[in-house]
Amino acid sequence: MKLPKGLTRSDDGAARCAWAGADPLYVRYHDDEWGRPVRDDRRLFEKVCLEGFQSGLSWLTILRKRENFRAAFAGFDFHAVARFGDADVKRLLNDAGIVRHRGKIESTLNNARRAVELAGEFGSLAKYFWQFEPPSSQRPRRMTHDVLMSMATTPASVALSQDLKKRGWTFVGPTTVYAMMQAVGLVNDHLEGCATRPLAAAARAAFDPPR
Repeated sequence: MKLPKGLTRSDDGAARCAWAGADPLYVRYHDDEWGRPVRDDRRLFEKVCLEGFQSGLSWLTILRKRENFRAAFAGFDFHAVARFGDADVKRLLNDAGIVRHRGKIESTLNNARRAVELAGEFGSLAKYFWQFEPPSSQRPRRMTHDVLMSMATTPASVALSQDLKKRGWTFVGPTTVYAMMQAVGLVNDHLEGCATRPLAAAARAAFDPPR
């Protein structure tokens, strides 16, 4: 039977969002991470940073370098990264294991300092980010490929982007922010018919958002 647009049948017989492709690393990311709710502050900070680094590149490129990024940026402990200085910028620019883009590196250091401020104000990054979970009234009734392609930004991602920018964050445009929201389970954008969609939905239903 022909699958709906935007889905593909993997070698294991499961239907998945076509963007996952056939690369085992990407398939695991699709199945086990993307769309699953995250409350850990380091992982939330990591997602914001890596989505910024991804701009202009493929996500698979970033995913393949993720362990290198984690080593280079102190496991995305934003308290540690906030203390990085000029010597660290130089070190990172010479690190072939990551994306050596000065603007994105300096943005990560800046955003770490802003994250420290944010965690101090709200108690955690999780409490801050999860307040931007969109209400069901803003979500489509059926997540088809065409619907998803029309949602590069959403009212919630625009609001989050604007608020982050007011707080001094950089590389946090509404498209980048929406990609982060998709990744950390603030929304479930697996397509209807994807085998992982109900699993992500169950994880979200069982999740108690930090307030």
